[in-house]
Amino acid sequence: MPLYVYEKGQPKKVPKKSGPKNQKRKKFVSLLFSIGGLVLVGNAVIPMIGYQFRYSNRFRGKMLSPVVQHRSRTLGSIAASAHEDNPDYTMISSWFDETIELDYQETPQVTDYRLSIPKLNIDDAWVQIGGEDLKKKLIHYQGTAMPGQLGNTVVFGHSVLPQFYNPKNYLTIFSTLHTLKSGDKIILNYDGIKYEYLIEKMFEVSPSDVSVLEQRYDGRYMTLITCSPPGTYLRRLIVKARLAQ
Repeated sequence: MPLYVYEKGQPKKVPKKSGPKNQKRKKFVSLLFSIGGLVLVGNAVIPMIGYQFRYSNRFRGKMLSPVVQHRSRTLGSIAASAHEDNPDYTMISSWFDETIELDYQETPQVTDYRLSIPKLNIDDAWVQIGGEDLKKKLIHYQGTAMPGQLGNTVVFGHSVLPQFYNPKNYLTIFSTLHTLKSGDKIILNYDGIKYEYLIEKMFEVSPSDVSVLEQRYDGRYMTLITCSPPGTYLRRLIVKARLAQ
């Protein structure tokens, strides 16, 4: 009887090499991801490039206008968080690089009012007087003239890329502000009275230019402010209007 018994071992399984079908499938999936990435990048970049070619030249060159030199009360720093590592641009205090003092006006008993821009399908948007948070409402900058009064009524609104524009969403509400033109209407309903303003000029300024907040008392003006180009924080788009006679 033999002392040892030898058994034939089972051959090791060698993984099958990827066949032509698997390689084609991998290439197809990789191509889909690449195309998807390009679409996402293009969706953000193309509107900005289009803005530069179509609108930017139209807004270059700051309008020079006389401003009242008398200043009497500081309404707080509008650059409180501008120099933080991650400034929150849904808060007005992050929008400009400098501070400004404005003529003090008595705080009105009305705390908010309504704003409409028919051309942009903005209908009765809420404007909070002296607020800070642009996620919830448009903000009337405290210390600027009330609607219908002599001076400059200043209203801030947030903007994102134009393709996400929704006139009911305060994060996107001013995303198409750059499409307005001279003669377009801005309607304010303040304290039961309707005021109609007509746009006169549009231009861009740097975040260090706070002169757009100052007052002039030779007429009844209003200023809309948002970031520009839409979806960036590089500059500020200024829309100047005057109360219709």
